[in-house]
Amino acid sequence: MAEASFSQDEFMCPVCLDLLKDPVTIQCGHSYCENCITNRWDQEDQKRVYSCPQCRQTFSPRPALAGNTVLAELVKKLKKRKRPADCDAGAGDVQCDVCAGRKYKAVKSCLMCQESYCQNHFNRHEELHSRKPHKVIEATGRLQEMICQKHEKHLEMYCITDQQCICELCTKYEHKNHNTVSAAAQRTEKQKQIKKMQKTSQQREKDLQQLRETVESHKVSLEPSLSAPPESTDVNENPFSSLVSSAGLRESVRQLRDKLEDFCKEQLKKISDRVTITNIVPRTRDDFLQYSRQFTLDLNTAYKRLRLSKNNRVITGSRTDQSYPDHPDRFDVNQVLCRESVCGRCYWELEWRRGDHGVRIAVSYKSINRKGRGHKCKFGNNEESWSLECIPPKYYLMHNLIRTDLPVESIIRRIGVFVDHSAGTLSFYSVSDTMNLIHTVQTTFTQPLYPGFRISRASSVKLC
Repeated sequence: MAEASFSQDEFMCPVCLDLLKDPVTIQCGHSYCENCITNRWDQEDQKRVYSCPQCRQTFSPRPALAGNTVLAELVKKLKKRKRPADCDAGAGDVQCDVCAGRKYKAVKSCLMCQESYCQNHFNRHEELHSRKPHKVIEATGRLQEMICQKHEKHLEMYCITDQQCICELCTKYEHKNHNTVSAAAQRTEKQKQIKKMQKTSQQREKDLQQLRETVESHKVSLEPSLSAPPESTDVNENPFSSLVSSAGLRESVRQLRDKLEDFCKEQLKKISDRVTITNIVPRTRDDFLQYSRQFTLDLNTAYKRLRLSKNNRVITGSRTDQSYPDHPDRFDVNQVLCRESVCGRCYWELEWRRGDHGVRIAVSYKSINRKGRGHKCKFGNNEESWSLECIPPKYYLMHNLIRTDLPVESIIRRIGVFVDHSAGTLSFYSVSDTMNLIHTVQTTFTQPLYPGFRISRASSVKLC
């Protein structure tokens, strides 16, 4: 008998959007990963009324969960199948943010969820939000740059007053009473301006070519008269007439040359006036602070022996476990990530205090492994993270297990971190009255970065 054909979409967990793991089916008939529905119902314990995340049917008391062996077997068979090679994310491709383990090529990005999806996960995303569709675009690695960093909304407006993209909430607060238009309208206007400039440039190029041809023509006509002696047999002819003719030609060429130089200078100035230099590296603290941003620590990523305080802006290494619930994003090593990502140019400061083994100040991709205690999970020990290790009297930069010793005797307690994502630079500074560069990394970032910290016992970091 031919084996039945199954679609992977039929075996996706509606909570984690991945293939069912240890599937259970609840009383309404919907199925989930055992861990996903358990965590969901744990959050509803206070109400003592438990609901299905899909159909919203409620249950009381809390139903007991039993594994669905039939589903488990089908998922097992499905996992043995190989997806087409072109589904794999290669170099330069945008990766699916939901795929666990092996990453597949993303086909769409959701501006509301701020995630990119492969075809299977995108299909599931569309099913979940069919009643109120989300705004999606073609997969992009610049998703964070399209989101307002303050309001976490899509940048769908353009402020003509401040010449920057903004979200709808910005028009009601920071950019209230400013001259604003939709981003689409501004894009259309800019495209018109570009076409007009291209047309003008083509005409200028045509004029320039005509000048070149005129100069060349005069040059050709000059050569015989300048190189050959006058062939005159008339003794009464004025001997200076040829010189006068040559002098006239020289003057004509000089005027054309001057005109050509003036034209080139004028065009160069026009081009220079339109160019905005963006690669100037900040030098003073005020220069850096114009790119500053507030970050908060993500409690769901914090290791169980890290204590968060001060509105999740201070983290301290503890000797005892904290009462954190299980979470798939939580590290099994003494690390934590921030909730907000880094895109474009970004700067932040922190103060650190050494405990037993110092602190590690890092940036990492969101896709870094969370479970286990191996190199794939630790900041600086893999390709997905960079870490400044402050373990006095030693200071070094770690990336992919490659250690770069830093020739500094000590680093003050306040450190500034500057990232230029598109330029691929990551810089650390000692912050005092002046900005003293500790180290700069030059690389290519392929995903949004998240600030992170690895804290030893009794050490602490405060986000400023």
